Amino acid sequence: MFSYPETQREHPITPAKAGLLALLCLVWIGTGLIGHDPWKPDEAYSFGLVYSILQSGDWLVPILAGEPFMDKPPLFYITAAAFAKLFSPWLPLHDGARLASGFYTALTLLFTGLAGRELFGKAGSWSSAVILIGCLGLLVRAHQLITDLALVAGCAMMLYGYALILRHSSKAGLWIGTGMGVGFMAKGFIAPIFFLLISAGLLAFQFWRNRHYLVTLGVALLFALPWLTVWPTLLYLRSPALFAEWAWTLNIGHWFLYATAGHYTEAFYYVKSLPWLAWPALPLAAWAVWQARRKVMREPEFQLPLVTFAVMLMTLSLVPNIKEVFALPMLLPLTLLATASLATLRRGAANALDWFGIMTFGLIAILLWWGWAGLLLDNHAKITFWLKDYQPGFEPAFHERPFWIALVFSVLWVLLVWRVGRSMRRAIINWASGVTLIWILAMTLWLPWLDSGKSYRNMVVSLKQALPAQYDCIAATHLGDGQRAMLHYFGDILVASKDSQRCELLLVQEDRKLHPVTDETRWEKIWEGGRTGDRNEHYRLYRKISTSAES
Repeated sequence: MFSYPETQREHPITPAKAGLLALLCLVWIGTGLIGHDPWKPDEAYSFGLVYSILQSGDWLVPILAGEPFMDKPPLFYITAAAFAKLFSPWLPLHDGARLASGFYTALTLLFTGLAGRELFGKAGSWSSAVILIGCLGLLVRAHQLITDLALVAGCAMMLYGYALILRHSSKAGLWIGTGMGVGFMAKGFIAPIFFLLISAGLLAFQFWRNRHYLVTLGVALLFALPWLTVWPTLLYLRSPALFAEWAWTLNIGHWFLYATAGHYTEAFYYVKSLPWLAWPALPLAAWAVWQARRKVMREPEFQLPLVTFAVMLMTLSLVPNIKEVFALPMLLPLTLLATASLATLRRGAANALDWFGIMTFGLIAILLWWGWAGLLLDNHAKITFWLKDYQPGFEPAFHERPFWIALVFSVLWVLLVWRVGRSMRRAIINWASGVTLIWILAMTLWLPWLDSGKSYRNMVVSLKQALPAQYDCIAATHLGDGQRAMLHYFGDILVASKDSQRCELLLVQEDRKLHPVTDETRWEKIWEGGRTGDRNEHYRLYRKISTSAES
């Protein structure tokens, strides 16, 4: 069984230190969850689904701006709607809904820490959580209203369940099955696929080829069964057509067509993007694997995260949709491997990572303060002109509360860097605190500037003011899911995507470089606009010109 050497046990995590690390994690989770509108692209359509649940009370069929949206099961959207409803007396609906992201992220940190403790002892618990919040690819995504966060939480539960098998715990099947079910209800079939392939891959090692392991997998299937069957059954009973659209058209059939086509042009996307998405977990994990290369065959603590990472990388690289956000589950096994590296990491390498983090985040913090002051004071520096040009129409203003929050945490970061004791954990703690500081500065000093360019609120308000007092319906051309959702939320405007020939109004989303609608004999433009600072999206609203024949 793997354990930390004596040098690591010389610096145990006392209750006071654990409390400070817990506070660091809570600050990291909570910062940026409230205080801004839903941002494009993912938050906008996700909140549209949440908003429909709040309006209709129908949790069974995901609805986006009045139309079924069957891409994913509704667990995350239901959770977000519950948070929005619960906190509606104090928070706007979109801020309350975003608390669901914090909830699932907290679950991810909790179960990753528990898995680290099972694999590498008590010293691995907090280390795993701190390494995970330091991963650059998780920072922004963990604070967005996206269903991927529920999938990652489910994967963390699964990993914890597998780790419990090492000590023959009776709860292993419970957490594996529950994690698989949560992942399924968040993103569909990908979590069960992970379960099948990880379970099969572990059988390649002798430790896992025993009766207890097989019984645990059977128990896991029993606990997963309600998650895997209840919602699909209810959906089928409601509408066989919608069930077929979800299960086949948008999932199994889509994957099958992609696999048979053989066009894997982006199969190495994650191999190329992981070096920054998983920094600093990836190099630490690579060091741990290198150090343990001769004992992997007999150390199940390494076999589990290695097999999990290999399965996730292979599976996610061969699915139809390749996006950076889909790599989030891979951070979990890499974090666990990185936790193992702290037992063998050389002091020189740890000090190098420590000083690199301190210098990098210190410099970024200085630039963020300087840039904010330049905007506020209009110092005519080149970067100030660039920032104003990037968000035209933004008027900087001094906000006292965000300023003091940013200042207090900046001072606290300096004190933390100065006071953290020397240990192999120092580097990852300073790195995680540096990431947290930059995020705090972005979500306090820079939040108005960011929200100005990412929110649809002003654009929708302007469009709504231009609408005629009476009209039958609005047709749409090239309008994205996020835009439809924000029209519904901010303007109570529903656009028709089907049977729209009868509509009196037409809303067109297009690139600014494209020519507008040219059939001026049928349509007249009554409004055009776009989001502040967005040089790509542009919108035009047209009204059908009445003809004598139509009259």
